[in-house]
Amino acid sequence: MKKITYIIFLFGVLFADVANAELTWNFKSPAFHYGNGYSTHVLSVEQLQFNRKKEREDEAEREAARIERELNNTTLNKFIRNVESRIYATLSKQMVDAMFAACDSSVQTCATTGTAEIEGSSITWVKDGTTGEITLTVVEEDGSTTEISIPGSGEFNF
Repeated sequence: MKKITYIIFLFGVLFADVANAELTWNFKSPAFHYGNGYSTHVLSVEQLQFNRKKEREDEAEREAARIERELNNTTLNKFIRNVESRIYATLSKQMVDAMFAACDSSVQTCATTGTAEIEGSSITWVKDGTTGEITLTVVEEDGSTTEISIPGSGEFNF
């Protein structure tokens, strides 16, 4: 009998803590309650949405750039760029030839100035008759100015 009492006493002590313990039930997913981990869950979802949206925007930009490159690299566009480049090269050669033309007594008129308008920009050159110095001025559409001074012909030694 002592043994049975002892066993009952032992079970009572062991299960007394279990009987008085509070049992709580929680969702395993933090999306279903505002407890531990909820803010982290919300931030993770927001970050995933942001990253996905950014990836879609970047992909759309890359595709638009690819299409634009393809349109610019057609045979016709290459031809037009080549012709345009040759025309500008010819115009610049003519301007340089006029700037550095030798004036002697046999030539009745010798250009000392010249102007060209290209895509809204003005290019002007002036040659000083005494020193031979040439000043080239480029005024862009926005009003910014670039000036280049070229020393007189006697100062170049090639």
